Amino acid sequence: MVKIHDEKAVLVDPGQGSGRHKDLKREMRKLGLEIRAQLTTHGHADHVRVAPKIEAPLFAHRFEFSIVESPLNREILTFGSKAPRGFLVSQFEGEVRVHGIFEWGDVLFGLRAIKLSGHSPGMTGFLDEENSVLYAGDSFFGERVLQSVGIPYLVEPELFENSIKQLQDYADEGLLLIPSHGKAVKGDEAGKLLEFNLHRLEEAETMILKLLKSPMGIDELAYRLSGYFDVSPTPQILALNLVPLRAFIAKLYNEEKIEAVMDRGLKWKLRGD
Repeated sequence: MVKIHDEKAVLVDPGQGSGRHKDLKREMRKLGLEIRAQLTTHGHADHVRVAPKIEAPLFAHRFEFSIVESPLNREILTFGSKAPRGFLVSQFEGEVRVHGIFEWGDVLFGLRAIKLSGHSPGMTGFLDEENSVLYAGDSFFGERVLQSVGIPYLVEPELFENSIKQLQDYADEGLLLIPSHGKAVKGDEAGKLLEFNLHRLEEAETMILKLLKSPMGIDELAYRLSGYFDVSPTPQILALNLVPLRAFIAKLYNEEKIEAVMDRGLKWKLRGD
């Protein structure tokens, strides 16, 4: 997204792609705009990769600072540790310098930073109140994206759910919601898509509990869930799905619904069964 503020351009999530930085600069030149700053919703590689190639300071929430800057931290968040070279689609080894830190509630270049955590620790939406637009990053996903991976990528299910419910309030107010992966939506269309995200969240948890009637390791759980959601699994999809599955496991364990058991490795099962 591009926000024009004081006759200069502010880029939200500059993104990735070998020529994307050139495309962004070219389009801004066509509009006669200087790029004043870059804002990122969160530190995943596909949102910040080209930022160093654009001559403008980059701002990130304080919870995302080390994720943006460190290639190792980006891999830890998406893989759980150092990832095999070339294994993750958006993986890259370069550092990305953050020039400024913001807090939720701050106003930067005409955009208010909104807490939409759950997908990542410091996931931030940027609210353009003047134009009734909210750039929501990865706080919700397009239907095709969810159908291709099965479950939404998240690190905390309850926070992800809370963020979607907050987005429903913005949709009710008539704001245009722009996700990173999916088309911009508003009104009834936004409401239906947000409800689809919520339903997929609830459906995943229900299915996990059903599957854990028998002890199961998390790798098998990921594979079985991909079958339930009719996803053609790849090693990359299964590896990424392990992250939200661990988050679901933590939630269900804390709610005393499941327990850990040793059965030729670490497995999880319904408590008391």
